[in-house]
Formats: sequence, C-alpha cells, structure tokens
Amino acid sequence: MLSFMTSPSSTPESASWLPAATFDNKIALVTGGGTGLGLQISRGLAALGATTVIASRDPNNHSELLAEAEREGWSLEAEVCDVREPKVVQACVDSVIGRHGRIDILVNNAAGNFVCPTERLSPNAWRSVLGIVLDGTFYVSQAVGKTMIQAKGGSILNVVATYAWTGMAGVVHSASAKAGVLAMTKTLAAEWASHGIRVNAIAPGPFESKGAAANLWPNEEVRKGMERAIPMKRFATTDEVAAQCLHLLAPVSDYISGECLVVDGGATLPPPFWEAGKRLKRKAAASE
Repeated sequence: MLSFMTSPSSTPESASWLPAATFDNKIALVTGGGTGLGLQISRGLAALGATTVIASRDPNNHSELLAEAEREGWSLEAEVCDVREPKVVQACVDSVIGRHGRIDILVNNAAGNFVCPTERLSPNAWRSVLGIVLDGTFYVSQAVGKTMIQAKGGSILNVVATYAWTGMAGVVHSASAKAGVLAMTKTLAAEWASHGIRVNAIAPGPFESKGAAANLWPNEEVRKGMERAIPMKRFATTDEVAAQCLHLLAPVSDYISGECLVVDGGATLPPPFWEAGKRLKRKAAASE
C-alpha cells in the first residue's frame, strides 16, 4: 500500500461544481481507480476531501495518480487487487478497514471489454470479462457491504453501459455482464436500504478514453460513425461522466437509490423518422 497526504491545492474539472468539503471525512474505495473513468472519479473524490483508495491489478496504473496526489495534497492510497479473486478482494477490504475503520463509498469501476463476434468468442474470453465485471462487482460489493451494514450506512456506485438493456453487436460478454450488474444494483438497493446503504449505477455512452478507443473504436472511421449516431454529435469527456458519478455519490443525492443514470448525449433515444430541420414532403391526396 502506498499513500500521500500533504496540503490541499487545486480541484479537477469534474469536481469544480461541488462544495470543497463535499466528501470530507469519507473513506472511498474505487476499483480500476488509476485509469480512465476511475481515475477521474478518484481525482474528484480526493480533491473534495475523501481519503481515496484506488485498487487495480497493475501497480503501474497507480503511479500517475499517486504522484498527482502528492503534488496536490490529496489523501490518496493504492492497493493491488484482482477483483476476480474473492480472497484477494477480502484482503484488500480488510487492509482498508484496518487503516481507516470503515468504507463509506465504493465505486465498482473495474472492467474489461473488446469487440468480438459472438460465434468467435472463446470460453476464456467470455469468462474473463464476466469474471472482472460481474463476479468482481459482486465480490467487492459483498465484502464492502458487510462493513457498511455494520456501520449502518454507505454509498455504492456501479459503472454499467447502455447496451446492458439495448444490446449491441460484438459485445455479448460485456453486455451480459453489465446487465447482471444492473440487476445487482437494483437488488442490493432494495435489500440494503434498511441498513442506510444506497446503491446506484451510471451508464455512460461513448466517452474519451484510451482503453475504450483501442478496443471499441480503433480507427477514425468507426469513431465518426459512432458520433453521427449520437444526437449531440460528439463523445462525452471523461470529466463530464465523472461529474455525474460524483453527483450520485454526494450528499445531495441521499434520497436516490436503485437508479441508473444515463449519460450518453441522447444516443439511446430512438432515431428520427426524417432528417431534422428538413420539411416533409407529403403525397397529394388521391382523387376519387
């Protein structure tokens, strides 16, 4: 475990609209917290006062944020954790509890995805994505949830995707896993509400991310095609998505649970029957 804590400094864009002390005295655990969306969520939590623990398999993914935390004066720590392994997950949670006594916020962000036709998807590839996304979310939620039940409160946020309910060609493994996480979100929200635990999900559309770009839109032609299908004609920035994650975790959302917030620029809305801005030409009525 590595950690840094000095004097406070600047605030990331994703967190700039919230009060500076929004997450003061909170302990947050973010899986996959060193890269992509997880990195921006972690930065926002730490900048707004949370003692933030990022967890992922590769310690090399921790160095960038740990260095930033040292510069900015954030309270931030890192744990090496493979969410597919229940014993490793439990050891990670025990380590955080041993240092801080509780976990107030959990973000299940660890994920794996790539495009592959279903008929060519190997059992190992199927199992790998479900192991990270579905199994991992359950193992971490269960381990942290037990501590939240004892503490009589907490907030969990799961990162899913809109194709969990729309479906999308080429991602049957990820879509199936995310659909399971969405069902888990609603189930845990109903089951743990009596313990003061909120459980929500966020479903981003395409957003700027090196990992997603390499796996889901590997060239400019594919990217442009995806942008044309989004009513707002652009991808989200990672900060825009992270800002909504922070909103769901913040005290202002204390009465929201079991919800899935879609942040996709309108991409899941049905397409128009005609081109926007063009006047429809109607056929003349047939004469009798």
